[in-house]
Amino acid sequence: MTTTTTAAPQDPAQAARAPEQPPRLAFAERHPEFYKAMIGLEIAASKHVDPTLYELVKIRASQINNCAFCLDMHTKDALAAGESVERIVQLSAWRESRHFYTERELAALALTEAVTVLTDGFVPDEVYAEAARHFDETGLAHLVGAIVTINAWNRIAVTCRFTPGHHTPGAYKR
Repeated sequence: MTTTTTAAPQDPAQAARAPEQPPRLAFAERHPEFYKAMIGLEIAASKHVDPTLYELVKIRASQINNCAFCLDMHTKDALAAGESVERIVQLSAWRESRHFYTERELAALALTEAVTVLTDGFVPDEVYAEAARHFDETGLAHLVGAIVTINAWNRIAVTCRFTPGHHTPGAYKR
């Protein structure tokens, strides 16, 4: 007796897409001690930052760093947590769409960009001062920790070419 296997019909739109690139490096497998330390950093960074703000910061830094894997993960997580599509879509142009965000969120986004880019070698005093108007010193320290952490994840994911498109919200719990 022979068994015939029939392949499931392929979505024509999917068939027309470029092939998915495989990851360059299985980072967590090759450096588990560092990866576990990054998970610990993520847990510490997320503890005292408002979850909505935390996702906005992670999405914005990931946009700047061109990290498709992190954009996939954090937009899905933000949507699953109740963030609006509109606010996520507008995030890359937040300066022109300020009315979608609170003053506190705007200050955090400006600080996120300043810490992420560092093209002038420093975070401008006016950006830091505006963030300090909206966050006490402890809150500011937590926000900086969150920004630094997502930037570290972005650099790992981009370098190792983590593959976007496979994240399921809730798979990672903070």
